[in-house]
Amino acid sequence: MQPRNMSMSGVVDLAAVKAAGEAKAKAEQVRAEAARTGGPAAVPPSALVIDVDEAGFERDVIQRSAEVPVVLDFWAEWCEPCKQLGPLLERLAVEYNGRFLLAKIDVDANQMLMQQFGIQGIPAVFAVVAGQALPLFQGAVPEAQIRETLDQLIMVGEERFGLTGIAVDADADADTEGAAAPARPVGPYDALLEAAMSALDAGDLAGAVQAYKNVLADDPAHPEAKLGLAQAELLARVQDLDPAAVRKNAADAPADVAAQIAAADLDLVGGHVQDAFGRLVETVRRTVGEDRDAARLRLLELFEVIGVDDPRVTTARQALARVLF
Repeated sequence: MQPRNMSMSGVVDLAAVKAAGEAKAKAEQVRAEAARTGGPAAVPPSALVIDVDEAGFERDVIQRSAEVPVVLDFWAEWCEPCKQLGPLLERLAVEYNGRFLLAKIDVDANQMLMQQFGIQGIPAVFAVVAGQALPLFQGAVPEAQIRETLDQLIMVGEERFGLTGIAVDADADADTEGAAAPARPVGPYDALLEAAMSALDAGDLAGAVQAYKNVLADDPAHPEAKLGLAQAELLARVQDLDPAAVRKNAADAPADVAAQIAAADLDLVGGHVQDAFGRLVETVRRTVGEDRDAARLRLLELFEVIGVDDPRVTTARQALARVLF
């Protein structure tokens, strides 16, 4: 059931499916059986996003991939970029109306799957099509690029394996939504926070930053706005960076504070939290004056992105205090 010999270079056979020909035959077999029994029932939109663990991977991913491309979202509760990407993928899963199924995998609870897919940082997104796995993207990616990737994935599923998706009953969730979702008190800043989230979804990072700043202008301690602002500013800083160039500059010039700060931003966006913190703590240790202040302040900003209660922030704060004092 598990994927093996995972490579970021292209399509890799899973243990359950040895070759593309076998995968296609398996997909056709599943569709023929479904047709014989009258076809699968339409699913509600809420069923287009599922949580998957190691025990259910064969059933929920491998087997389902014979019906529809399954997109795997590897995430963790502590990963702030995941909290931006996850809702976007969930929204797109519903919007694409059964053309793909989104399977969310918590890496903290499913370390074996993370290792078998060779994941070095999160968020990381893969797909399984007719039993074959392929990498899609890693880290923060603009919505337009995600849509393009999904369109290509769906085309591959249709042209190579005849996967046309699953039927969706758009009204199936309507009867339960009212009872399942209790009324939430409306806060004084809900409209601004909603505007910020909409701007993020649209890739308007400047608009999101301004919306969060508008909240903080009235309530400087607002926790959701502080966290959102830190995340939006981080994404705005890295969106135009060339990752390869940034990492080369940081490796070639360890004394270049700006290069280390840029690399730390990329580390964090890629889910390498401890690497980002460690890089900046070390930069603070070996610098003085304005350079030291710049590295220290960026580190404090990254603490806000992760959340001050995260144990890795606590550890990094202690490390920072040791090099400062």
